[in-house]
Amino acid sequence: MNMRNQWPVLPIMAGLASGLLTGCGSETGDSGSRGSSVVMGMSDDVLATDPASGYDPGSWLLFNNVFQSLLSFPKGGTEPEPDAAEKCAFTDADTKVYQCTLKDGLQFSNGDDLTSADVKYSFDRMLKINDGAGPAIMFPMLDSVRTPDAKTVVFRLKDADATFPSKIASGAGSIVDHREYATNGLREDGEAVGSGPYKLDSFSDDKAVFSVNPKYKGTALGKGADITLKFFHGDQAGLKKALLDNQVDIAYRGLAADAIADIENGTESDSGINVVEGTSAEVQHMVFNMNDPVVGKPGVRKAIAHLLDRDALVDEVYRNTATPLYSIIPAGITGHSTSYFDTYGARPSRSKAAAALRTEGVTGKVKLTLWSTPSRYGPSTDQEFKAIAAQLNASGLFDATVKSVPYAQYEKDIAKGKYGVYVKGWVPDYPDPDNFTAPFFGKGNVLKNNFTNDLIIDKLIPKTAAESDRSSTSGEYGKVQDLVAEDLPMIPIWQAKQYAVARDNVYGLENCLDASTVFRFWEISKG
Repeated sequence: MNMRNQWPVLPIMAGLASGLLTGCGSETGDSGSRGSSVVMGMSDDVLATDPASGYDPGSWLLFNNVFQSLLSFPKGGTEPEPDAAEKCAFTDADTKVYQCTLKDGLQFSNGDDLTSADVKYSFDRMLKINDGAGPAIMFPMLDSVRTPDAKTVVFRLKDADATFPSKIASGAGSIVDHREYATNGLREDGEAVGSGPYKLDSFSDDKAVFSVNPKYKGTALGKGADITLKFFHGDQAGLKKALLDNQVDIAYRGLAADAIADIENGTESDSGINVVEGTSAEVQHMVFNMNDPVVGKPGVRKAIAHLLDRDALVDEVYRNTATPLYSIIPAGITGHSTSYFDTYGARPSRSKAAAALRTEGVTGKVKLTLWSTPSRYGPSTDQEFKAIAAQLNASGLFDATVKSVPYAQYEKDIAKGKYGVYVKGWVPDYPDPDNFTAPFFGKGNVLKNNFTNDLIIDKLIPKTAAESDRSSTSGEYGKVQDLVAEDLPMIPIWQAKQYAVARDNVYGLENCLDASTVFRFWEISKG
């Protein structure tokens, strides 16, 4: 997820493969029982059950199913629609006042009524706690929340923000029961009380158990199977074995490329397992510390850009289940362009790289360390950075090595400016170009790479944020992308596709894998 001062995301790719199926069963042909229990395994952990804290993909998977927001993203859609709300709209031309009217008869899973007071409490509490691992950083524009009556909520914004509806449709907009959650501290008992389509029945280090919430009133019908979510704590081999041994019905997030290929090709399984592909706006970048004595030089960064072979990385490391990315805004998102392709091309050019280095007076090999972390950005990240180092070294212009450290140390070292080149992955909070630009290049840059551009910060980002017609922002976002490609504070590497692997008697996964990043338990059934 994003828009925060640290990077808590893990790639959404459950694995990588070729020859993929586009569905697992079908809605029209589904003869499965909606009441059957489904066991899903993933290598991620759920770091929090309190939505004022968790900002990682595992936690948001829980929030999106257990809690309800005023709005939500429909399957396959990128425009939020009413969920707990009957209707929502900006009530002023400046997009600074946003008003929602709640549905009648809303209740939490414990039977408590859900009113506008709970909505206000949820936002006020999140901002007051302001947890370092939470989503409060997404709402610097929120000035106040008023509740004229039990069904009406009025948000007043400090600055115009047309993306506010998308932000509150995400896990950050989760509504909590004010009777169950303390004002000044996080809930740490492993329990959760929400009004979403599912209830959290139990939560432990190794699994979480969910059942359909009969009190839910919203756009999801709560018709899915009960779900047991098993945590494999980064054990990719264990997750693969559990799937092959029929101990889990679904493997989501964490199977490595080779494991998926073995399953798809039939070398690890006789039959009965399908790979399901969906769309994704997850991206990965190589980030440069602009104050670093080596890559702080523009010519060095440009040389790297001229030598990077994305096609080879996608083919050799990711088995063509990601796509080369030449923009900070991924394909499928408003404003996407190909600024890096236009500026640096797709094919490596040693001559152009050498020329860029000469502008800096560099004559010998550039010594460079590429920093990675083994557990946070997907199982193939270390392999990917080793392949990039090999590409740089093959030019004869660089002497690049790779070092990998545990994530906790990795983040601390980035914050201290110890790394010159490092990897960052990004799973969007909401499918809008704002979420791929403002966090990186606006105020409070989450990359922590000392990059600033006054035109982007003071003019382009505020202008795009205020525009309610998101399609009309393409010109400004094009300028942002061109400026970033020229300054090179980062290099986009790939855009992920999204995968899950499941038994062939599991249905509905094609409705769980889209650019909204919402994994919808209620769409899953088992025959």
